Amino acid sequence: MGGSVDLLLFQHLLARPDTELDIEHLSLLLCELDGPGVNVGAYLQKLDVLGELARIRLRFAHRCGPAPADRVLPILRLLYSELGFHGNTADYYDARNSYLNHVIDRRTGNPLSLALVLLAVCRRAGVDVEGVSFPGHFLVRAAKVSGEMLYIDPFDGHLLTLAEMLVLYESATGNPGEIDPRYLARASCRQVMKRMLNNLRAIYELRGDGERLRFVLEHLSLLVPSEEIQRRLATVVQSEAISPRISLN
Repeated sequence: MGGSVDLLLFQHLLARPDTELDIEHLSLLLCELDGPGVNVGAYLQKLDVLGELARIRLRFAHRCGPAPADRVLPILRLLYSELGFHGNTADYYDARNSYLNHVIDRRTGNPLSLALVLLAVCRRAGVDVEGVSFPGHFLVRAAKVSGEMLYIDPFDGHLLTLAEMLVLYESATGNPGEIDPRYLARASCRQVMKRMLNNLRAIYELRGDGERLRFVLEHLSLLVPSEEIQRRLATVVQSEAISPRISLN
């Protein structure tokens, strides 16, 4: 498991403005929690290969319009239909679903980790898509020619209808009304990292894994300092019981 050196590197990378944060590098640093010695460079190269495949696919795509919403479609077919990326329905709460190295190797994960793969591949292919921190289920959006947004469920590469989004929204919030526009905005890198760490926090609280929970809380305390996180971290350090919470998305 990563130690103080990894924590210092995480802190160093977080010092940059949000628009300059390397979300893939930050995510791969968290993989040290699952097992030491993760070769960050090797996994970034794997994403580079996927990005090159996407560029080739776009080069030969027929009837592909210029808008990101048009150009993302061949990439979705490549990742989900051809390469077999998919949501882990068999074991949704497997911690490996939150570790980018395992997601790349196993081609399965949760909505957030699969969104990171999709965003990374699209960026390398020159397609402008964005993450959306939607309640209960992380999404990806791409602009149409009209300026409207196409919303994608990264769990299975599905293009969402408005009706489906309303169902997702109501199931997560209990609100049957219109979707709050704040939940359709672009997610910042820090929001993405916070959501990933909170997913891991939920898993290790439920398992009572104090060692890994401490790792997660230490990183959260650097990302979003708060008294609540410091109290929970102190509790873990003192080996006191913590009430589990579970909410992965």
